[in-house]
Amino acid sequence: MKKLITVLLVLTITFGVLWVAQGWTLRRADAKITKFHADADNLILGLQQYKEFVGSYPEGDNLSIAKALLGQTNKKVLILAVRRNDLNDKGEVLDPWGTPLQFYFSQNEVMIRSAGPNKAWEDSAVQTADDLYRCAKKER
Repeated sequence: MKKLITVLLVLTITFGVLWVAQGWTLRRADAKITKFHADADNLILGLQQYKEFVGSYPEGDNLSIAKALLGQTNKKVLILAVRRNDLNDKGEVLDPWGTPLQFYFSQNEVMIRSAGPNKAWEDSAVQTADDLYRCAKKER
């Protein structure tokens, strides 16, 4: 009987620890997802402001876009949409998991894409894909 109680106690403690760890991991992931959406909204607003000043969205890759927003191009327009601590050593804008963001532009729309928690770019048709997207259309 003592062995049965000991085994049950060990199992209960083990499941309790796993349950708490899972909850903590999910909350931490949710906080990073929330941060991505807030950062992406801020970047979209900054990119729209850039377009208002310059007449077009910045061109090029992530690094070129970051430089444009930081006023490091011949346009000399500084938009406070990028925090230095959200940049990698190359100067690219990162998502909360440390992966460089992808930027897509059309005439009046901006979309920002994150590789998500698994840091891998995936096809949205894949059921387990965790990439995140944020987009906004500029009102005329």
